[in-house]
Amino acid sequence: MSGESRRAVGVDPEAHLAGLDGSGLRVGIVAGRFNDAITTVLVEAAIDRLASFGVARRDIALEWVPGAFETPVAAKWMADLGFDAVITLGCVIRGETAHFDFVAGAAATGALEVSLATGVPVVFGVLTTETREQAEVRAAVDGHNKGAEAAETAVEMVALHRRY
Repeated sequence: MSGESRRAVGVDPEAHLAGLDGSGLRVGIVAGRFNDAITTVLVEAAIDRLASFGVARRDIALEWVPGAFETPVAAKWMADLGFDAVITLGCVIRGETAHFDFVAGAAATGALEVSLATGVPVVFGVLTTETREQAEVRAAVDGHNKGAEAAETAVEMVALHRRY
């Protein structure tokens, strides 16, 4: 199927980006302070990407929590306050113990549970990597930054929700 045919029937996976408009959206960002050198870059990229979609900076609320484990409960509080979407950001790097598995799993499951319970898109933007180097690549300003990707997902999911 040609690119033009895919777009005509709505199967072009990138077509949604052209029409995304974040004007008037209130977006919460919950960021874990643990590994904050990485998380700060994710936060900055998320805010910049939201702004590129027209989300006013005054409509973006950023709250820092101790780590990724705490992001779901803060996301719930924001969802309950009427935010259109919430983005959870953080960085969990595997160490020598099972702690990584508990924190990463709880943060991911918690974000999903908040989203399902509230109907508010809660985007999981917490990096879960084996090494610091992997985290740095995923937070690169000049690369495919996962904070920016999470912001894009948030705007897209609100748009989808508004259609249905």
